[in-house]
Amino acid sequence: MTLRRRTAALALLAAPFLASAPARAAEESVDVALVLLSDVSRSIDDIEFKMQKEGYAAALTDRRVIEAIKGGATGGIAIAYVEFAGPREVTTVVDWHTIRDAASAQSFATKVQTASRTSWGRTAISSGIDHSVTLIAASGLEATRRVIDVAGDGTNNAGRDIMEARDAAIAAGITINALAIINERPVNWNMAHVQPPGGLTKWFEDNVIGGPGAFALEVRDFRSFGEAMTRKLINEIAALPVSPRG
Repeated sequence: MTLRRRTAALALLAAPFLASAPARAAEESVDVALVLLSDVSRSIDDIEFKMQKEGYAAALTDRRVIEAIKGGATGGIAIAYVEFAGPREVTTVVDWHTIRDAASAQSFATKVQTASRTSWGRTAISSGIDHSVTLIAASGLEATRRVIDVAGDGTNNAGRDIMEARDAAIAAGITINALAIINERPVNWNMAHVQPPGGLTKWFEDNVIGGPGAFALEVRDFRSFGEAMTRKLINEIAALPVSPRG
């Protein structure tokens, strides 16, 4: 085959892919790129972990959340689910999914709910944030807003300084919100970790959240997690102001 014929053949093969590129790019345009960053450190037992997963699934499929997604400029969000414990125990459990309707929300929620627990170690929120920043940067998504949504029941006690990680995320144009889960069954070894001076919600406000419209919500137990997460998702998707106490 001559060089001219080979070039023509390659161009013919490439044509369908080139033609589909604009449509694919349009599908990647979303209102929010959101990382759900979930604490699975050793202060969270199996029952609490199960409640947390059920809460995520309930929130993601809630009619109010779906309506908020559809009401956005693009009618879609991109979402990923990450679990963290110690510095080397951060895992992308469910990679990026685009959610535009109830079916796509249910698909993502099912994957979150049925995934096995990944870790049990200490609490490196900073490592979870660093991982999430990299995940967002590598996503290729065109998002109006980029958000990391941290849910946890304790302070950062491993990994690099939490405020350094927070500030790096903010510098990258990412907002960090938080859901402080108040552990009402602390034991002696983790009292200061789950109930720091001034309270866990204030600790999240002072050390973790940041960026445009950042906020922290508080829930008193894991049974309230689902409703608080629903409220949180609606506010993140619609960029609404929120009062801090759930």
